[in-house]
Amino acid sequence: MGIAHYRGSCQCGAVSFEADVDLDQTIVCNCSRCQRLGSVLAFAPRDAFTLKSGEGNLSEYRFNTRTLRHLFCKTCGIQGFSFGEKPDGTSMVAVNVNCLEGVNPRALSSHAHDGASA
Repeated sequence: MGIAHYRGSCQCGAVSFEADVDLDQTIVCNCSRCQRLGSVLAFAPRDAFTLKSGEGNLSEYRFNTRTLRHLFCKTCGIQGFSFGEKPDGTSMVAVNVNCLEGVNPRALSSHAHDGASA
């Protein structure tokens, strides 16, 4: 697949975005948040992501090290993406592949990440 351009949104459509992500590099994480959400994540540089609508309809949640900004729609509660930094300080986005149009995240060969032990 490689890097491709995708559109995504929350369930109600109040928050929408576009991102260039590589669906060959998705992960599933077993941390206390991702496991409960069933997230399938694709990571990209922050400048490969554009919030198209709904900035005022986002709420933020931080936990554990409080370094990731988990953003979700205030109306429907869906978390489509998170903002953070790589260890080298580079800004990045984690896109919830479940929110991308025309993508079946269950058909991807995602890599398991042991966030519960981190």
